Amino acid sequence: MPISAIDLFCGVGGLTHGLQLAGVPVVAGFDVENSCKYAYEKNNTAKFVLKDITQLTGNELEGYYPPNTTVKILVGCAPCQPFSTYSLRYNKHGRKDEKWKLLYYFSNLIKEVQPEVVSMENVPQLSHEKVFSDFLEELRHLKYYLTWEIVNCADFGVPQNRKRLVLLASKYGKIKLIDRQYNETNYRTVRDAIENLPYLEDGGVDEKDPLHRASKLSKMNKRRIVQSKPGGTWEDWDDELKLPCHKKDSGKSYRAVYGRMEWDKPSPTITTQYYGYGNGRFGHPEQNRALSMREGALLQSFPSDYQFLDPDHPETNRSIGVHIGNAVPVELGRAIGLSIMNHLSERGVI
Repeated sequence: MPISAIDLFCGVGGLTHGLQLAGVPVVAGFDVENSCKYAYEKNNTAKFVLKDITQLTGNELEGYYPPNTTVKILVGCAPCQPFSTYSLRYNKHGRKDEKWKLLYYFSNLIKEVQPEVVSMENVPQLSHEKVFSDFLEELRHLKYYLTWEIVNCADFGVPQNRKRLVLLASKYGKIKLIDRQYNETNYRTVRDAIENLPYLEDGGVDEKDPLHRASKLSKMNKRRIVQSKPGGTWEDWDDELKLPCHKKDSGKSYRAVYGRMEWDKPSPTITTQYYGYGNGRFGHPEQNRALSMREGALLQSFPSDYQFLDPDHPETNRSIGVHIGNAVPVELGRAIGLSIMNHLSERGVI
C-alpha cells in the first residue's frame, strides 16, 4: 500500500534521512529556516517547503500527500530550546518562550489530517510540561494507540550520549520503538566517527571537504587546550589559565566546559555551539582545537558525504552549527523509521 510521510520542523533533514534509510518514503519537509533548504533537498528525495507551521492548515498539509496515499505518516521535532536543560536552568524566560506553543499547532494538524501514524521527538524535559500532557491527551482522544520513552541515542548507533524523548502513535494498534541495538559494551565512539578525518589546525579548512573546518582559537584558549586532557576539566590547567569564575565555589560545578572528548567513548551531547572549545566538552581528543563542522555532523550520525554547504550561499560556522546541533540524529531517525515499518508489517498494512 502506498505510504507517504511528511516531516514538520525538518531542518537540514536528519529525521527525514533516517526515515528514508529505513524505507519510509518522505515526500516533504516543512521549516521556517530557508537556509535549511539546500541540505534538505540535496541529500533527500523530498521537497522542502518554507512555511511557518502556525500558518499551515490541515487542508494545505494534506495536499502534499500524493493522491494515492493510503497510509499517511506525520513526524516532527518542534524546536526544543524552551525545554532544554540549559534554558530551564539559566534562562528565566525558558517556559515563556513562544516556541513551546508549536507543539499545540502540531497537535491541531494531527486532528485535522488524522494521519495513520505519528511520531514526535524532543528533549526529555518536555515530559514534565503541561504542553506534553495536553499533546498525549489529544492523541488519546483521537483514538491513537501511543507509547513514549526517553532513550539514549547511543543505543541506536549514534556515537553520542544524547537523551531524547521519542513518541510513536498509530491508528492501527499498539506501536513501539525497536529494541536498542547497542549497549555499553559496543557503543559507537568518537574514534569510530572521526578518527580518520585529515589533521586540522584551529582556524583551518580541509582542501577536499570545506565542511571540515575549525574555529580559530584565541591565544589564551590555545594555551588552555594544550593543557586539557581527554575527559578532564579546567582543573588540569595552571592557575594562571583559569577563569575568575573557576576560582569561586560556584565555579566547581562548571566542569563540562573547556574539555576534550575521549576517543573510546561516545561524545557528549552535540549542541548548537559544538564548534566552540569553551561551549562544552568539544575539544578534539588529540588535536589542539575544537570540533570541526564535519566532525559534529558525523557525531550526529550524518553520512560522511552529507552536503550542508550551498556554494551559492556561504554560511558561517554559527549558522551551520545551529542546523547540525538542532538536527535529529540520523540513526535515531532510522530507528524510528524501522519501528514504523515493522509496525505496519505486523499489522498487515504492508
